[in-house]
Amino acid sequence: MAAAAPPPPPTPSPDPSMNLLEPFRLDFPIFSRVRLATSADVPHIHKMIHQMAVFEKLTHLFSATESSLTATLFNSPPFTSFTVFLLEVSPNPLTTASASSAAAFPPIDRVVHLDLPLVDPERDTFFSDKANDITVAGFVLFFPNYSTFLAKPGFYVEDLFVRDCYRRKGFGRMLLSAVAKQAVKMGYGRVEWVVLDWNVNAIKFYEEMGAKIHEEWRICRLTGEALQAYVLLFSSSDLHFASSLLQHLLFTATYPLLRRIEVKSN
Repeated sequence: MAAAAPPPPPTPSPDPSMNLLEPFRLDFPIFSRVRLATSADVPHIHKMIHQMAVFEKLTHLFSATESSLTATLFNSPPFTSFTVFLLEVSPNPLTTASASSAAAFPPIDRVVHLDLPLVDPERDTFFSDKANDITVAGFVLFFPNYSTFLAKPGFYVEDLFVRDCYRRKGFGRMLLSAVAKQAVKMGYGRVEWVVLDWNVNAIKFYEEMGAKIHEEWRICRLTGEALQAYVLLFSSSDLHFASSLLQHLLFTATYPLLRRIEVKSN
């Protein structure tokens, strides 16, 4: 007589914490960091400024070079003059920042979870640390200004840029929040910047974060030949010629309409 088959193992009970109806989701983390930029980052900053000029249709105004950026951006301690925060990303946990840069500004780390893998077609061009697979994804450049109404200093954001494949993932908010956090830490009264009036996505983003759009303000700017002509107007003996030249330049110059934006600290 054959031996009876052993009883089947008991069926494991489902974990009550699991939702059996929820579909399985893949997770693709991106490890990101906002840190202080240095002169060594200028090649990447220069490339991103050019990409920003292309996006804003302002390449005809772009004349910055790596040499001119290096000569002007990093001559003062952080937050006393021009300051640049750099956004770096990696598929791997980021290495510890250097002690010197962390002393002036402790880097802000964040992990972003995506449903799909992110493809960066310019990854090799923007490597900041190839050995550790770290890539530059964006930057923000800002400097102190002053509000006489508040009797407080503030920060003016000159440029905020995130490379195309990293947009709409919270990185722009991460950069701008780093500036706002530093302003609050230093007791500053506000952070302000401008936005092109046709950039409706950016305007919506700023409004959703609580920024006030000042529709009644216009940007006034003297630059290039108009700036030289204005100086000439008050130094030339031929005031009629200088005035005519200035009027010609002002009427022929075209600048996009910009909107002034500010976020005030309480």
